[in-house]
Amino acid sequence: MRGPDEWDGRERPGGPGERPRIPAPRPAAEDHGPLPPVPHPTPGPVPDHVPSHDVPAEYESDDDPVTGADTGPRRPPPAAPSHKVLKSLLGAWALSACSPEETTAVEEHLTDCAACAEEALRLRDAVALLHPADSLDLDPLLRSRVLAGCLGRRPARIPVPEWAIPFDAEAAKLDALLRDMGEAEWRAPVRLRWFDGREPVARDSTVGGVIGHLMAVDGMVAAALGLPDPLGADAPEQPGPRRRTEVYWRTLGEQPDPRAPHDPWREQGQALIRTVSFAGTGVTELSVPYGKFDLALHDAFLDRAFETWVHAGDIAEAVDYPYKPPASGHLHLLVDLAARLLPTTLAQRRQAGLAAPPRQLVAAGAPGRTLHLEVEGNGGGDWYIALDSPAAVGSPESTVAHIALDSDEFCQLAAGHISPEEAAAGQNGEREAIREVLFATAALSRL
Repeated sequence: MRGPDEWDGRERPGGPGERPRIPAPRPAAEDHGPLPPVPHPTPGPVPDHVPSHDVPAEYESDDDPVTGADTGPRRPPPAAPSHKVLKSLLGAWALSACSPEETTAVEEHLTDCAACAEEALRLRDAVALLHPADSLDLDPLLRSRVLAGCLGRRPARIPVPEWAIPFDAEAAKLDALLRDMGEAEWRAPVRLRWFDGREPVARDSTVGGVIGHLMAVDGMVAAALGLPDPLGADAPEQPGPRRRTEVYWRTLGEQPDPRAPHDPWREQGQALIRTVSFAGTGVTELSVPYGKFDLALHDAFLDRAFETWVHAGDIAEAVDYPYKPPASGHLHLLVDLAARLLPTTLAQRRQAGLAAPPRQLVAAGAPGRTLHLEVEGNGGGDWYIALDSPAAVGSPESTVAHIALDSDEFCQLAAGHISPEEAAAGQNGEREAIREVLFATAALSRL
């Protein structure tokens, strides 16, 4: 038998009569001396590569012509995509969704295939028409420019009265906001605020409840025009915005779908615009009862435009959406209505004991003490408010006080959203007259 070191590199058996399980280590090449250096070929002129006739061209060697290194067999160039494949890529190509290789292949194909080139042009024109949904925040002058362009070519056969246009515009803006809201937003809580003559008050409602309130009060104008009353048989005998709103909330406000008032409110507003447009000047003598006072029909439409804008702002605030004020020309009409109502409101406050009596009695049409109301900004202007009688005429010569307010702040005061003490007004003259006019402006607000 051989000893443990006498196997000469052969496999060692695992036991008597068994084959070895682990091969013995092989000797290293360095055991026989250092390795010879690797020869480096000297660069020379690159010979023309002539393929062998015995080897097919697709299996020719791709040896580097300088170093002679073998880079593997040469692969054939990829075949061009078929017409069917390239035609299926035209839609993605028109949308610029192809890879660079696909784009190159498609554009090379379009130079040779007239049918695909024509289809590609049609697809590119269609893609140009695609755009994301427009925002509600459109240019406020867009509507005016479109109407001016249309009317410049062909005047409207039945134009909307100028005093009804602000209501039409504000209702359309609010309608656009409502159509962009989901059911959950319709249930969002909305806080309604106004000034009851003595102090600010508030009432909590929802977006659906506010739209129902607008529809109930707009119904007073509808009834004056002979249109159906949205409250129907439930309409109270004594008119008034607050009574009608309470009736709506009590009888019609609780509905499974909070969006239920939207369509009736919008249809009623459009019916109001159509009716006064077709009636022309025949409705200007109508008046709308507001409970303790009446408003001429044209003033009632401006009042509805003002309240629609104010409550649209309440809704936008509740759902955290920006909302823009009316156009400058429309805002001027709304400020003018509030300024014209101030003498009557001041007289009503005196009758209720909420304001000091007038200092002097004046005949109807005669000038009395006057307050100069200056409203700055969009929709602003100058008004002279008679202080001693609603029948008196304000005059610059009899001015005893001056108030300057920004148009937005004046509207917020008239809406009851800020108190008279909070109004940042420039004041000059009789303090009592200034205080009475500021409180009378806040008293214009109501539910």
